[in-house]
Amino acid sequence: MGIPAWVWFTVAAVAGVAGFALLATDRAQRTARNRERRRWAALRGWQFEETDHVLPTRWEAGAIAYYGTGLARDVVAGSTFTADGRRQVYVLDHETGGKVNSVLVGVRCRRALSVVIELWLSTVPFQRDNDKMPMPDLLGPVGSRYAFVTDVPAARKVITPDLIDAAEEIGGDVTVVWMENDWVLAAAPPNSSPARLERLLRDVGELADVIDPFDPDPSEREEPVAEDDEGGEVYRPSFGRKP
Repeated sequence: MGIPAWVWFTVAAVAGVAGFALLATDRAQRTARNRERRRWAALRGWQFEETDHVLPTRWEAGAIAYYGTGLARDVVAGSTFTADGRRQVYVLDHETGGKVNSVLVGVRCRRALSVVIELWLSTVPFQRDNDKMPMPDLLGPVGSRYAFVTDVPAARKVITPDLIDAAEEIGGDVTVVWMENDWVLAAAPPNSSPARLERLLRDVGELADVIDPFDPDPSEREEPVAEDDEGGEVYRPSFGRKP
């Protein structure tokens, strides 16, 4: 005896309603996140952009290598003070395959490292198959994380007790922290609140201070981007353009 057509119709209708509800929920969450991120940027005097296709191409390691380049959503760009001065920052939702996999927080250093260092939680399946950026060499435990590096001797000089202490403050909800060129970045969970991102920015800023300490020699300091009428530094980000 065959199944009546009305049963198949009912099943299809229920599936359609469930799918619509999921889409509506996702859209509502994205809209709420967009508004929250936009308000946060406005309060900090930072710039906001809904979508940027080029920004994720600045980096190749860490979460970018693991998930793919993707695109940036709800991007906040500006600068913030750390113990060693003002630094450029980005906060963005990293989206691949139509899904936000993490919130990336990046703090820029004054000078680039010659080695890429990735610090992964031991609970994360961090192995990856990426021809552009294959998994670096395993250096070993660094606090509660495992370090993967592109140059072991160079990395040993960078990974000091101060760096380990700073990395331990990042938090167990951050799957990977990595140092690439002149950036220190971290991947936080999707839907991380502005309050959590503020704390993460401070912690990542401390890591940047460790690997890129203030140089008291004025001749070696980087020139400010611009100055306001009172002589303070002003950061004017350019979305979508590599430095």
